[in-house]
Amino acid sequence: MTFLAVHTSFSNRTDAERVSRILVNEKLAACVNILPAHSIYHWKGSVEAEDEVLVILKTDEETYPALERRILELHPYEVPMIVATPICSGSKSYLAWISQSLAKEE
Repeated sequence: MTFLAVHTSFSNRTDAERVSRILVNEKLAACVNILPAHSIYHWKGSVEAEDEVLVILKTDEETYPALERRILELHPYEVPMIVATPICSGSKSYLAWISQSLAKEE
């Protein structure tokens, strides 16, 4: 099983928490970290700089496509950042907890 840390960002904490709670409730993410960030980026011909909120979601490779689709449905940005990084290693108990947290109830 490959586990992932998925990053996205929001313009404010309210949107970040709203979307994060939905994703955790729907078992698309086991855990979410919400952190302050400052972003500098190209947008429509100019360089922009904004305070944002960085969201790091823990999931697995099998769940990722549904997670990405749901973020795109819920995200207020026209082109949200959604990038996934494989978790190369981690404590066995934490990785097992991710799996248990994502398990769908039958």
